Amino acid sequence: MALNPEHQLASNSSFERVTGADFTPAWFEGYRVNLSATERRATTLMTRRTVKKDWQAAWLAHAITCIDLTTLAGDDTPDRVRRLCAKARQPLRDDIMTALGLDALCVGAVCVYPTMVNHAVKALEGSGVPVASVATGFPAGLMPLSLRLAEIKYAVEHGAQEIDVVITREHVLTGHWSKLYDEIAAMREACGRAHMKTILATGDLQTLGNVYKASMVAMQAGSDFIKTSTGKEAINATLPVSLTMVRALRDFYQKTGQIVGFKPAGGLKNAKDAISWLILMKEELGTRWTRNDLFRLGASSMLGDIERQLEHHITGRYSAANRHALA
Repeated sequence: MALNPEHQLASNSSFERVTGADFTPAWFEGYRVNLSATERRATTLMTRRTVKKDWQAAWLAHAITCIDLTTLAGDDTPDRVRRLCAKARQPLRDDIMTALGLDALCVGAVCVYPTMVNHAVKALEGSGVPVASVATGFPAGLMPLSLRLAEIKYAVEHGAQEIDVVITREHVLTGHWSKLYDEIAAMREACGRAHMKTILATGDLQTLGNVYKASMVAMQAGSDFIKTSTGKEAINATLPVSLTMVRALRDFYQKTGQIVGFKPAGGLKNAKDAISWLILMKEELGTRWTRNDLFRLGASSMLGDIERQLEHHITGRYSAANRHALA
């Protein structure tokens, strides 16, 4: 059963680079987040917005193009990375692709540790799938800045096209916004031509107000994306946090005309989550921000459930979940 292309969200356009703005704390001084209103809006997104049947299948197929397929384990090996890259090249089985009327499909990126970048680059050669690398002492970031910048440069030199950096949470918790700006700006410079996703580790930032302010500083310092979490915090991506960051994106765009992307990561596990976050982007920012140059999902386990849901859409049956698990 072919999907109507009009039901599919556009994807795979080029990144729009951010040049950075002069640091302006006045943009957020005194800013407060209405917690109850934010939580109500997030609940509405989860419970009252749905897509069904062919529309849902099209959105799920699109969500695959936004996934940063990731392995960040202490026992990662070149073979594991190569298997992950093979899945990135062909995330769905041939029979599902044919039934959906899709000729080609791949994920948004493959994300690995710096020492695994060269293996991923070789495995993805010719696919068009970029390699992303975490850096700057991921996940805590508690290393001297010079070493964090050196790690960025190492990953870029080995072929990483995207760098996911972590911030010093202390700067946020103590309100040292100029220090945070200088740190992120230095990371941006070290990335060179690579695109930078700034991980705020929102579960460590205590308040939504801090999340908003850190988002604004990260964008002023030149981040191409802002990202919720490392996936290693006790609390990772949630819809209230994501809504706060998305509204910071909107405010920044209205002030500067610069477009910055968004990546929720950690805690996103199934097809329903993919739909919820796509709806968030579409309703708050519009369809332009649902494309994979401005929206990524940091959730590798989500891919298996999306494939399972698409198989059910086609056949009316669910296969065993482990059939779709990543190797």
